[in-house]
Amino acid sequence: MKKSIKIVEVGARDGLQNESSMFTVNDRYQLIKKLSQTGLKNIEVGAFVSSKWVPQMEGSKKLVNRVLKDQSSGKLDKKVQFSALVPNVRGMQDALTTEISEIAIFGSCSESFSQKNINCSIDESFNRFYDVVQLAKKNKVRVRGYLSMSFGCPYEGKISQSKVVSLTEKMIAMGVQEVSIGDTIGVGTPKQVISLLRKMEKKVPLKKVAMHFHDTRGTALANVLASLQSGISVFDSSVAGLGGCPYAKGASGNLATEDLVYMLDGMGLKCGVDVDGLVEIHKWLRSKIDHPLPSHVGRSGRPGIPVL
Repeated sequence: MKKSIKIVEVGARDGLQNESSMFTVNDRYQLIKKLSQTGLKNIEVGAFVSSKWVPQMEGSKKLVNRVLKDQSSGKLDKKVQFSALVPNVRGMQDALTTEISEIAIFGSCSESFSQKNINCSIDESFNRFYDVVQLAKKNKVRVRGYLSMSFGCPYEGKISQSKVVSLTEKMIAMGVQEVSIGDTIGVGTPKQVISLLRKMEKKVPLKKVAMHFHDTRGTALANVLASLQSGISVFDSSVAGLGGCPYAKGASGNLATEDLVYMLDGMGLKCGVDVDGLVEIHKWLRSKIDHPLPSHVGRSGRPGIPVL
């Protein structure tokens, strides 16, 4: 089992994009600043998408420029890798007008979900990705990939593990440095995780694979443990458990970062993140969001440090 764990914080993008409560650019900046002060070293900050389709991401270019400017001047931790989602060439061109050094592309393992989410087939989405990745390579920008619906789909049901492996191979061959395997609707179980990763390691290096779990059915941390035991050392999570999916009915929040960090700390695995700082962010978010936040540790705190 890996001793050092990388956490990719997705709350400011994946988490907020499905919230009904609107956050201003300054609110989102304050969230990112608070997250960077907890020791998190990989933070997704926004998305170069049309605000017509994702209004919560409006002003992402302005936000990215502010974050990177303050990082350059030392106001934000210079060791943090900030990234942003890019859906197509137009989004990549917008990203290149900033100093962003890592972008992410978002695909699906389900044809039905691909059509509903990005209005194209899986093959068409990969054609788009190719052009984005080529632009990124040309400009020395790192590319991360997301594969959603990797364990099940609300429209198609069970997803073939061989298909997930094949699409992961395809992304890596294209030039994607890290592929995040997403349980978008939270149906995965540890047995499925172990089975998928056994198939995966025969085709791709597991050091290029991350796992992205939702806690819809309470299995996220169990799936993290199964992933750790299978050789995975990179996990996506979202502060306070923010998030869901607008195109997947019933999909609740991402695995909460503070829950993940609490478990890793208890296992003696290093991630360098302050769980108490994350709990403080949870409390800050409660005043801005009009529904309960699902994080367990965020609600209860660490033993001896209750949340008021």
